[in-house]
Amino acid sequence: MSPLHDVLQQLSHSHLPWLVLTMAVYLATLALYKRSRCHPLLIPVFPSVVIIVGVLLATDTPYATYQQGVQWLSLLIGPATVALAIPLYAQRARIYALWKPIAVALLVGCVVALLSAMGIAWALGGSWETLISLAPKSATIPIALPMAERFGGLPSLAAVAVAVTGISGCMLAPLLLRIVRSQDPAVEGFAQGLTAHAIGTARSIQINPTAGAFAALAMGLNGVLTALLMPLCVALFQKLP
Repeated sequence: MSPLHDVLQQLSHSHLPWLVLTMAVYLATLALYKRSRCHPLLIPVFPSVVIIVGVLLATDTPYATYQQGVQWLSLLIGPATVALAIPLYAQRARIYALWKPIAVALLVGCVVALLSAMGIAWALGGSWETLISLAPKSATIPIALPMAERFGGLPSLAAVAVAVTGISGCMLAPLLLRIVRSQDPAVEGFAQGLTAHAIGTARSIQINPTAGAFAALAMGLNGVLTALLMPLCVALFQKLP
């Protein structure tokens, strides 16, 4: 065998290529996003997912192999989540002043997200596993997956639903915010964090520190409220014929 073939064989069993590929793809799509003047259809996470999935399929690489290769990136999720406390602390006075509208928006948004997901799936004849898997779609993955699995859903389907919700939420947010003529970064951030969880929060942080703080607040509170209300929604749909 040629030396080049030996190198390729070693790289195929190494974690480094997947880490480098992920970083390179994200930086490339981020540059494309900025060059397009922040076109909503080109938010970096969307084309990045498409490219990475395409590479995995083309090389017949199991997802488990890719996951091991990017485990160092996964470890950064914890510190990044804790770091969200910094912009939240900076906005504590305004959060306290707006606690009533925040509470109402949180409750309405969480209930609508749960009932609409389960209701649409039920109306279209979806199985019980499908209903449960789609229910926590607006919560962040660390909460959505255990909740779906606990009530008999499929964690893999729940993960896809969460990802699609986050990506579509970021794509549609600019249009919807223009329709309602919102120019308040607190409102925009809270809306994105509530509906698009971590992806919406990351996008909001890039736009404005205030929007990022309120998005982080919405993501955290919605995750907790989803865990509290999902059992009630499940019980409600269990009574349907």
